Amino acid sequence: MSSLRRSAIILLILLALCTPSFSAQRITQINSLPLADWQKTVNFPDWREKVDDTLALNSMISFHFWHGQGKVYLKVSDKTKHFNMFINGTRINTSSMKAGGTCAVDISEYAIDGINTIQVSNIEPYNQKEAVSLFIPYPVILEGTLKDSGIRPETISLISDIINADIANGFTSAQLAIIRNGRLVYSNAWGKVNSYNQNGTHITKGRNADTNTLYDLASVSKMFGVNYAIQKLVTDEKLDIDTRVVDILGDEFAKEMLNISYKYLGKINPATMREWKSSITVRDVLCHKAGFPPVVHYHDKNYDLSALKHDDKASNPLYAGNDGSELTRAKTLDAICRTPLMYRPRTRIVYSDVDYMLLCFVIEKVTGQRLDEYMRENFWKPMNLNHITYNPLKNKFSRDDIAATELNGNTRGGQLTFSGIRKYTLQGEVHDEKAFHSMGGISGHAGLFSNAEDIAKLASLMLNGGYGNHKFFSRNVIDTFTSPQNDTSANWGIGWYREAEDQRVWHFGTQSPSYAIGHQGWTGTLVIIDPSRNLVIAYLTNKINSPSMKGYTSSKGFNASWFTSATLGFVPQILSIGMDSDKDVNAQLMSLLADMAGESVKLINKKAGSAHPSVLNAKSKIDLLLMRAKASGMKEYVTEAERLNQMLAK
Repeated sequence: MSSLRRSAIILLILLALCTPSFSAQRITQINSLPLADWQKTVNFPDWREKVDDTLALNSMISFHFWHGQGKVYLKVSDKTKHFNMFINGTRINTSSMKAGGTCAVDISEYAIDGINTIQVSNIEPYNQKEAVSLFIPYPVILEGTLKDSGIRPETISLISDIINADIANGFTSAQLAIIRNGRLVYSNAWGKVNSYNQNGTHITKGRNADTNTLYDLASVSKMFGVNYAIQKLVTDEKLDIDTRVVDILGDEFAKEMLNISYKYLGKINPATMREWKSSITVRDVLCHKAGFPPVVHYHDKNYDLSALKHDDKASNPLYAGNDGSELTRAKTLDAICRTPLMYRPRTRIVYSDVDYMLLCFVIEKVTGQRLDEYMRENFWKPMNLNHITYNPLKNKFSRDDIAATELNGNTRGGQLTFSGIRKYTLQGEVHDEKAFHSMGGISGHAGLFSNAEDIAKLASLMLNGGYGNHKFFSRNVIDTFTSPQNDTSANWGIGWYREAEDQRVWHFGTQSPSYAIGHQGWTGTLVIIDPSRNLVIAYLTNKINSPSMKGYTSSKGFNASWFTSATLGFVPQILSIGMDSDKDVNAQLMSLLADMAGESVKLINKKAGSAHPSVLNAKSKIDLLLMRAKASGMKEYVTEAERLNQMLAK
């Protein structure tokens, strides 16, 4: 055999080895396309439907996907004799894709996390308009493991140890779900569904929380109820957020307001107030710029309106009832319409529950459905989410399925009261008074219950806009809602919290990018979405399921609120250490834990006794530091733990 012939054979063998060959399992001929809302639908050649100087773009399309999963679909014209196809630079053997046929192509071997690219080029004959049609669905969330996620198991171990140590010293319960690169890589639960008796004594043999336990999400409901509904309505071109609220709800929204004003604002001419209110858009309300006060207790007949210039303080002129009935809901809308503004719209940002109560009614008016019905049909069912609902006790869940919240109803240990106030341990009923008494458990500002896994899966929609064969949000809508309101309010998107320039570190940690988004809830809940790392974190607690401290009526007044596990942001902070790195992080974690133990001692109230939760929190950090130091043989931290224990003893 001649050397030339030998070289030619070797070259052919190398070419064959370098050219992927799809097996029958990878390319499947199908009779018709599945019914789907496609992520992308394009026709080659010239998918932009015109030819100009930018010739290259007409042969390529990019889309969002995750590694190790997925199919794309192709319809090949009966006139097409040949075409080349590349997925992320890898050439695909298209010889089995029949002219005039439809096929499913398994791309799992070639898909990458984030932006993927498909090129269809060199089509013969060239002068066709729809030679090859490409249909791309959305990815879904698969089961995964920490091993391949880039998340260091040492960080997860420390987070778990901190939660366990806090629970041993009086904290309540927690649940954590982490999605990375399209996979649920971690899910765990700690503590009991109800940690204390009503008299404040600890429950030692109660039911353990598990990964199916539902938590009251509180204000996290704002994003994954109202914001999601509105983002989909905008995507579906059924709502423009620059529409005036009065054009949706009618003239009653700005017609007969209560003739009172806030003290620092002064008396405003009624005509001016009507003009202000008539100008409010859906966008203003979403951005907490509409002018409404943070809270109005429409459910409390004797609610103190001392913040308002109102002469009769013995009764609440905005009282709408408190039985949670449909009639009370309707009266609550009327009361919101009569609520005077506390500032001129669009002149400041004032976080307001009233805003999202109003938006609930806007959604129901636009859709003709109650908020819970709309969310169930348009989100939970298509995504097969079975552990998310409003009013769980009315939707096939039992009390034991749900983490309890306040021990003595809404009384803060007997410090608050109003007619009809709940005094029993809340378990399966929304904690928020306005959501329960005024809105029947279905409101825009609170009311949603979920486990961490389902809310994390729901949150993942903000990374790509869809799930499987279902489209929820366009990319443009996601970008619009998550962009900063302006350079001085960059920590706010349209409703969404944004990290901005270290402005949400208490929730998101210091390693999140400026465009990380999410929200937190009063009951002790947090969801973070970090597009730069394809990361979703859902961390849920029921910190208010603990005794109330005298003199406090805020969330800080619950004993469990003093623990590290209640601060929420410690999870993403620790989780980010060493992410996507092979470096040993054990020394860094021990040093950080030592700092956390030392800082916790600084937080102890000087007048606090040994049973004060700030002391117990410090004790839990010191005990954990000592335990880990002894286990690792790091004597310097044993010494530090002993020093801190001596300080604690004083």
